[in-house]
Amino acid sequence: MRTAYSVQTVRAAERALMARLPDGALMQRAAAGLAAACADVLRRRGRVYGARVVLLVGSGDNGGDALYAGARLARRGAGVRAVLTSPGRAHEGGLAALLAAGGRVAGGGRVTGGDGETGGDGETGEGGDTAGGPFAAAWGGHVDLVVDGITGIGGRGGLRPQAAALVRAFEATGAAFVAVDLPSGVEADTGEVLGDAVRADATVTFGTYKPGLLIDPAAGLAGALHLVDIGLGPELPDVPDLEALQYADLAALLPVPGSESDKYRRGVVGIVAGSARYPGAAVLAVSGALRGGAGAVRYVGPGAGAVIARHPETLVHAGPPSKAGRVQAWVVGPGLGDGTDAVEAVRDVLEADVPVLVDADGLRLLDATAVRARTAPTLLTPHAGEAAALLGVPREEVEAGRLAAVRELAARFRATVLLKGSTTLVAGDAGTTPVRVNPTGTSWLATAGSGDVLSGLTGSLLAAGLAPRDAASAGAYLHGLAARHASDGAPVAAQDVAEAIPAAWRDVRA
Repeated sequence: MRTAYSVQTVRAAERALMARLPDGALMQRAAAGLAAACADVLRRRGRVYGARVVLLVGSGDNGGDALYAGARLARRGAGVRAVLTSPGRAHEGGLAALLAAGGRVAGGGRVTGGDGETGGDGETGEGGDTAGGPFAAAWGGHVDLVVDGITGIGGRGGLRPQAAALVRAFEATGAAFVAVDLPSGVEADTGEVLGDAVRADATVTFGTYKPGLLIDPAAGLAGALHLVDIGLGPELPDVPDLEALQYADLAALLPVPGSESDKYRRGVVGIVAGSARYPGAAVLAVSGALRGGAGAVRYVGPGAGAVIARHPETLVHAGPPSKAGRVQAWVVGPGLGDGTDAVEAVRDVLEADVPVLVDADGLRLLDATAVRARTAPTLLTPHAGEAAALLGVPREEVEAGRLAAVRELAARFRATVLLKGSTTLVAGDAGTTPVRVNPTGTSWLATAGSGDVLSGLTGSLLAAGLAPRDAASAGAYLHGLAARHASDGAPVAAQDVAEAIPAAWRDVRA
């Protein structure tokens, strides 16, 4: 399982570890891992020896990591040149190491070469408009790799204008960007991007992941993630701020029927979905549910004819849900509409003493007081627009601050919340468990009806006995993985995703 910790927790762990290590040992560990990752990038682009590397160096420890890593690359034959975005405040030991290895440094209108000579050729750092320009010009505009060490995990509010201009200038060279710890300009704790930021091809992070590396929009700027073990593990708390399941974690969660199982022991999930206007929502939700691990699916609603035509194994009932028969979990809302029957169906389901998943139209019709009063678990599955409506804020606020939004929804409704989107997040109702971030999916999954499939799949996992947080996490993981299987780089429809769930399930179990 991937885990992520807040800046405050990481810094406390680093202090505890540094107290037991020789001075500078932790930075050397980080620099060694960073240099190795940079060398891998350079080898994929050609070679390390003779490669042209630019270090963008700020005043913090990330700048020091970049300088020491640059020195290692220079000793392997790369041409390494550093641009100081805060001249006079760069890490002294790192600067000395780079110069001793034959690198060159620019900042404050001065350039220092490996031979100790200085000159004022117009190469400036934060204080000038031409920062680093002559470095690129001296190489005929060709740079192989840019190492982003401008800001650290404590950076706030995006890049300053001069640093942003510097980044854009080097982006124009076509160089690969490797970020140190996280792309400069993103918020480490939240994944927010509040201004200009580096778009990295890869990010080398140290000790543990930071939440911003796993949550969009910042995660979309991080590129491929490389975690360098610097010995921080024993100093970190047992409970992280964020976690992401991997195959082994998911395989341990997925229900497997025993030799004495029958369809009722495996669980029955009830689906209340669809309407005269949206009959397909009923079919898609049932499609997901049938492949989600429960032993049977009980459908209630006006779409029974369409459901039976597609899935004759479904148990159907005209309603109300409370009269349809025993279930171990309910899913309510996809394509339900907003008529009187829909309102009554949502109210009826919320009165049931079993886990309930509320999605789509159900989210608009639910009574917040009734949700908070429930003794059985509730799982809400909004997308950003629905979450914004529930919170009474603009959609853009939810999209920019997804972690804060999912936590607020869980706390406000006393429910588990699965916030759908490019990064799907799951927050438990207790507020004491880590938020989970889903690592699977594809941009082709942004298609009509895919959320209905997810609701059915996740509801089936609830009926099979998984706790709401686990059901939501497993459902999102399988849903995203199924979309990858179904798409394989091409457009995909919601029914294709449903039909690919067994392949995703086998993939995980294997």
